[in-house]
Amino acid sequence: MKRVALIIQYDGSYFSGWQRQKNSISVQEILEDALFKVSNKKIRTFASGRTDAGVHASGQVVHFDIDFVIPCDRYSDVLNSRLPQTIRILESVEVKNNWHACYSAVYRHYRYVINNSKIPNIFLSKWSWHRYQKPLDEFSMSKALDGMVGEHDFFAFQKSGSNRSTSFTTIKSIEIERLEDLIFIDIKATGFLYGMVRSIVGQLVLVGEKKITPEIFKDRWFCKKKHDVRESAPANGLCFVNSIYEERIFKKIYKRDLFPRFIIRGNS
Repeated sequence: MKRVALIIQYDGSYFSGWQRQKNSISVQEILEDALFKVSNKKIRTFASGRTDAGVHASGQVVHFDIDFVIPCDRYSDVLNSRLPQTIRILESVEVKNNWHACYSAVYRHYRYVINNSKIPNIFLSKWSWHRYQKPLDEFSMSKALDGMVGEHDFFAFQKSGSNRSTSFTTIKSIEIERLEDLIFIDIKATGFLYGMVRSIVGQLVLVGEKKITPEIFKDRWFCKKKHDVRESAPANGLCFVNSIYEERIFKKIYKRDLFPRFIIRGNS
């Protein structure tokens, strides 16, 4: 048996998320069906991070074990010919049998994109949240994030339905950057709670629109006031950018190849 790792992209608009489900189409189901067509065997896949319905991925990492004659670096081409255009495999490589797409990851990177332009843009609508009611103050939003780096309890930003035993996780970095009318919120963490990024972004938008202060944002977080965290950002603006491992797994693909930075001009 050989263990194969894939780095894949998918348009989350068409799927109920990564994980296989009974009554809806998932990325995992489509990928495993393609593997069955290739090998005539049921192959189970494992992802570095679970994405919810509507959430995209520009560098999701997946592994599977298989005993087949195809060279490991050929699975990207072979599977792409059997996958819909909404799922693309960028590279496939052989990895050690004890390497795991999820458990070997050092941290994961999510990016949320907000389109703060008054004018809608159909080319960005599937990949960003068009939040146009007020100009967002990204400086106040950044101020609200002071002290968030490190290991903390993020219970306030965890949606109901999580099966995690703890709401603690470690954020490696969190940054907000505005490029013209687009606001990028990048969060890197060892792990993410269910709905965590979208809940954080929803609260940050309230700060940016001056509906709450950075201090109120921090109070809701520090004091675990989950009942006050009602606003959550929509799924279409969220993307799983990539996972980072101690050693470089993929040789052809670089981080700069994964998520393009589109810029749209203001209304002047």
